[in-house]
Amino acid sequence: MTDVGYLLPTREAVMAGRPATAPLLALAEWAEALGYRSIWVGDSILARPRHEPLTLLVAVAARTTTATLGTAVLLPSLRHPVVLAHLVATVDLVSEGRLVLGVGMAGDTPATRGEFDTTGTPFAARGRRMVETLDLCRALWTGEPVSRQDGLFPVESALLLPKPYREGGPTIWAAGGGPISRRRAAERYDGWFPIGADQKAFADGVADVTGLAAAAGRPRPMVAMYLTVSVDDHLVLRFVGDHERHLELLAELARTA
Repeated sequence: MTDVGYLLPTREAVMAGRPATAPLLALAEWAEALGYRSIWVGDSILARPRHEPLTLLVAVAARTTTATLGTAVLLPSLRHPVVLAHLVATVDLVSEGRLVLGVGMAGDTPATRGEFDTTGTPFAARGRRMVETLDLCRALWTGEPVSRQDGLFPVESALLLPKPYREGGPTIWAAGGGPISRRRAAERYDGWFPIGADQKAFADGVADVTGLAAAAGRPRPMVAMYLTVSVDDHLVLRFVGDHERHLELLAELARTA
């Protein structure tokens, strides 16, 4: 059975000049009360202004009890891995293990390139930075000292405490529809998040990710679909306009289906 989730309208709220968080938190509470299984927050520092996702998810975690909480999707390349690992561990603790870290490499647009330039992050190396950032986060989430001198982020006896609530840290779902993104999701991470894929691309991607994971001797990744009606394990919905009404309507349709 497909789990249905809800994307909080952080971008919409900011662009409408209504950045207050109280209405967003009320929407999160209402979505959980209506039976939505997950609540998601998007990410962008400058390119598409919105609330910082991990900070907002801490507040959502304090106002909910059962819904999975996730980023759809966070750009790890724009954060230092030690700082990111600390933030994520805290969110996972507050939510008592309900966090899913949805991550992406970032699409190639002028606004996104500008965001990387302004934060001093090499855009061309964003794929490598994402992989190395998440590798170091996972090592730090063990609660054991971490030393490594190779790669982009050398550390010496780095000990991150407290550990995440979930042993080893939250599950990681990688976004992207291309072959490199699908291979990463299958061979390194716990789920695949094909944002914006059409029906055929989605079906082909599921088959590809499943096959790659099997070839690597790994379990089949969870599959989430974003902004579409054809899904596998998870469907994440974004509404425009009257969010309260849309949430109620979809919940009612689900109950009567």
